[in-house]
Amino acid sequence: MRRAVPLRICLIMGIVMIIQFFIPHRYSQDFYTKVLDWNIIIGIFALVLGIQSLFHSEWTKVRRRRSGWGFSVVTIVAVIVVAAIGIWGGIGEGSVFIKIYRNLTMSMQATMFALLGFYMASAAFRAFRARTKEATVLLIAAIIVMFGRVPVGDLVWHKLPDFVEWILMYPSMAVQRGILLGVALGSAATSLKILLGIERGWLGGSK
Repeated sequence: MRRAVPLRICLIMGIVMIIQFFIPHRYSQDFYTKVLDWNIIIGIFALVLGIQSLFHSEWTKVRRRRSGWGFSVVTIVAVIVVAAIGIWGGIGEGSVFIKIYRNLTMSMQATMFALLGFYMASAAFRAFRARTKEATVLLIAAIIVMFGRVPVGDLVWHKLPDFVEWILMYPSMAVQRGILLGVALGSAATSLKILLGIERGWLGGSK
């Protein structure tokens, strides 16, 4: 019963949402708006569970003195302090919360993206080794695109930026659309499996 009821609710709601997508009536749009409101409410409860899970995992590291437990202490203190500042000090323009977000959080996000750039460059170097014909084509195209995106490429050949735009607009776009088409078909297949109860991993197990 604990699995049958969620599966039936999922099936009914899935069919209803599919129908309302193809029938843009006022009642269906109102129903869709109500569902989005309920999603926000459920998301709030999910946020509470996420915070509880964060505190549980980080406090376990601190209590057992695992490797890097000092970072867990910083995480717990930062979450409590920033949440308290946001609740009692407000989150409006010019507030302490916004200053913390802009001067600390955004700086840390920029640092993470900068580090990801080095990892991507390293992965690209390993992937672009000309071991096969396909890898050679990929390597040549990558070099052309990189040179066409910097001022040096314009100095090498004044038509190189236009050639790079052609590569991005036609061959690259064709590949991207093929990938998106495959992703869309995979998403549709997974959605049907969930609606029909074949895929039950979201219930906490497959049995």
